[in-house]
Amino acid sequence: MPIDAVKAVAAEPRSAEIAWDHKDIQLYHLGLGAGRPATDPDELRYTLESRLHVLPSFATVAGAGMGVVGGLSAPGIEVDLAAVLHGGQSITLHRPIPVRGEAVSTSRVAAVYDKGKAAILVLRTEAADADGPLWTSDAQIFVRGEGGFGGDRGPSTRLPAPEGDPDLEVELPVREDQALLYRLSGDWNPLHADPEFAALAGFDKPILHGLCTYGMTLKAVVDTQLGGDVSRVRGYSTRFTGVVFPGETLRIRMWRTEGRVQATVTAVERDDAPVLADTVVEHA
Repeated sequence: MPIDAVKAVAAEPRSAEIAWDHKDIQLYHLGLGAGRPATDPDELRYTLESRLHVLPSFATVAGAGMGVVGGLSAPGIEVDLAAVLHGGQSITLHRPIPVRGEAVSTSRVAAVYDKGKAAILVLRTEAADADGPLWTSDAQIFVRGEGGFGGDRGPSTRLPAPEGDPDLEVELPVREDQALLYRLSGDWNPLHADPEFAALAGFDKPILHGLCTYGMTLKAVVDTQLGGDVSRVRGYSTRFTGVVFPGETLRIRMWRTEGRVQATVTAVERDDAPVLADTVVEHA
């Protein structure tokens, strides 16, 4: 069987040393579209080393770690990458991420769920430095055709739809070259750069990284709902529901409740086609 759930979950975690500095942070932020306008004091927190803070979604690229592809090579897992989709992502922050850091990143398969026609792999990465835990990151990976093995279906990630009109709605343009810049943070999948490869995958042109949209959305929430204070973020989760093409515009709708902001993200030019759903930022 391509996925041996018991073997995958029981496998020893794999650890690697990772490091980053202000250049990695600045490159990541620029890949999310930060720096517009370039001299805006609020944007300089993302682009100027003397004022720099770290958007917590940087955890998904820090040290260009083992990531999703590395997790799919774990013992007990043998899947066709063409059947793999990034279904969701969550991060729990234990404290703010420093601008310069060295840490040990430990990755494992935390769970395998049976959805009938597909399997869900939960790939968990935990990072800690000399002062203790920094973050825990879960990638939910959807593997088509690998369900039906009689395993646990797992928890539902669907959230009730927000009630009433959003408290805030913003539109974010995606630059034509944004995927080319974002991939310099470590995701070199040609799907995001090569038109011929994108065509083989069934797309008219290269698509934006889902984790880029993920980071853009968190930045919008931090900037508009949290006073630009990244240290207030405690957790961030989403479910990927559609693609974004460079050059499109994201529409982000936000609803505030005590200690959290719930959001939806759609593509404006394609009649508000869903992009991110069940998106929640937990905050102090």
